[in-house]
Amino acid sequence: MAGRKRRKLRLLSETFKDDKRVVLINENNEEEAWSVLPVELLELIISRLTLRDNIRTSAVCKRWLSVALSVRKVNKPPWLMYFPKLGHLFEFYDPSQRKTYSVELPELHGCRICYNKDGWLLLYKPRTQRVLFFNPFTREMIKLPRFEMTYQIVAFSTSPKSPNCILFTVKHVSPTVVAISTCHPGATEWTTVNYHNRLPFVSSIWNKLVFCNGLFYCLSLTGWLGVYDPQEHTWSIRIVPPPRCPDNFFVKNWWKGKFMAEHKEPTFLE
Repeated sequence: MAGRKRRKLRLLSETFKDDKRVVLINENNEEEAWSVLPVELLELIISRLTLRDNIRTSAVCKRWLSVALSVRKVNKPPWLMYFPKLGHLFEFYDPSQRKTYSVELPELHGCRICYNKDGWLLLYKPRTQRVLFFNPFTREMIKLPRFEMTYQIVAFSTSPKSPNCILFTVKHVSPTVVAISTCHPGATEWTTVNYHNRLPFVSSIWNKLVFCNGLFYCLSLTGWLGVYDPQEHTWSIRIVPPPRCPDNFFVKNWWKGKFMAEHKEPTFLE
């Protein structure tokens, strides 16, 4: 009986890889694909994995990818990325697991990180004016048309793998005119359109920019909120009451104390 049990366990543990999938050999010498596991069981297992293991699991097959993505965003706080003073060794801190991971990322040499979303970094190389997406987990890189970015900020709507991905940047031409440039993965050039403002809007690298509920929200140095609709191609300025700053906060640094965070609606924080 003991020998039969050991033989059964040995057969169940024998796995091999072909060009398409990982298969399991049962005691009847029948192939059973891991991908046919019930969805409920997959969700239970994958939801307990760390982000790194979740990403690795999503590479097994399309079905596992769908399940991994469905549980990846549930109760998963974002990782913190620490920049090295020297070299290319970046650190990622997972607050849910209280673990720090170190990764060599020489691809970031000479780049400025402009924005991040859905695990992707938006990079800009000032020397070559190259704009590109980079995934630090898969090392995948997606190049975009060259674009000169001086003091303006830039953001994107969703993962560059999505057909709905849009890049947005705004730069003031005059107190009442801004130049809005947009692009998308696969495009050959950026599209720039000038918009007239109802209120003065001054943009710089100190602006705060988020994408939420299909709109780009940009907080100017003057305290106005610029809103761009990529579907309707409209730009409007809204008056937003400034947040109350601490009494010991210097007046000259008022613009450094305002931030926006993505929620159901854009939220202003002191």
